[in-house]
Amino acid sequence: MRTQVAIIGAGPAGLLLGQLLTRHGIDNVILELRSADYVLGRVRAGVVEKGTADMLDEAGVGARMHSEGLVHDGVELAFGGQRHRISFRDLIGKAVIVYGQTEITRDLMEGRAAAGATTVYEAEDVSLHDIESDRPKVRYRHKGVEQELDCDFIAGCDGYHGISRRSIPDAVLRTYERVYPFGWLGILVDRPPVSEELIYANHERGFALCSMRSPTRSRLYIQCSLEDRVEDWSDERFYEELKRRLDDEAARRLEPGQSFEKSIAPLRSFVAEPLRHGRLFLAGDAAHIVPPTGAKGLNLAASDVFYLWQALLDFYKRGSSQGIDAYSGRALARVWKAERFSWWMTSMLHRFPDSSGFDRKIQQAELDYLRSSQAAQISFAENYVGLPY
Repeated sequence: MRTQVAIIGAGPAGLLLGQLLTRHGIDNVILELRSADYVLGRVRAGVVEKGTADMLDEAGVGARMHSEGLVHDGVELAFGGQRHRISFRDLIGKAVIVYGQTEITRDLMEGRAAAGATTVYEAEDVSLHDIESDRPKVRYRHKGVEQELDCDFIAGCDGYHGISRRSIPDAVLRTYERVYPFGWLGILVDRPPVSEELIYANHERGFALCSMRSPTRSRLYIQCSLEDRVEDWSDERFYEELKRRLDDEAARRLEPGQSFEKSIAPLRSFVAEPLRHGRLFLAGDAAHIVPPTGAKGLNLAASDVFYLWQALLDFYKRGSSQGIDAYSGRALARVWKAERFSWWMTSMLHRFPDSSGFDRKIQQAELDYLRSSQAAQISFAENYVGLPY
């Protein structure tokens, strides 16, 4: 089989890139290790930056997001027993949309099916070959039959554990990582949100976040130990702990309910460089991981796709390799800014097990400065809503 761009991974990054390429007449095939149902079953982030929303519109799949998504003009920070609102709309004239990543994946899947583009699910033993040549290929097994896909370029959108990044020689690849000494215990529950906007809480017992997926579905988190197990946390225990970390009003408005998803996610910051080797490009979680505090994971994947899509358009429509050559540098410049913001929010809002009294006083000063300084709030709003591409 022959295509112009082979895309490894059918998560949001791979599906978005495929949809954009298809709409501009560039042939592509997506290979995905898991089944379509498995991909749709993954629970992920739900805050969509303005740039990501524009990309989904460009891909022709933004209609449901605009009709069902929740426009948020700001967020609330809770510390010292009080909440403090930061208004994106007032500060910079922009907003974000709360819309689940699962729904974005569904919209992209449906858009790809309507376009008649090829996605091979349950593609096993994927391997990349000749990536340093101008005729790379991908080998895989599907339904017991060995297959080979010839292509011009390979887009590695297969996540942190995928084959794409591991296909870059060790002598070329550099990685940077920070692992945080705690995790997030999160639940999904069909109960109304505590507040109309997200609440990020700093508390002496640890971080908490009250988020949502819809007007009737809440996504709630508390900081927990990496040694904790999901089985140790009943719903009753979770709600009791969450209430302790919220202000009195939010605690009163919290409506406990039976969770239908519960999981513990470790937190890490990770970046691989470069994002291009030969005819292979990395995008999304294959290239970088951010702690979820800054709501940047999905949105960074979308910005990678923007730069890569534009580079491939330059190559196929204008015969220019300038965008391809610049891809890694352009994408990484934005990646590191988002990594900085996510690290900063994580450091400001969480309780670190080895923090000293001095560290906690600095954290309090940081929060108070953000509460009282319009300049600090503008910087926060610009980064949260999303820096320009």
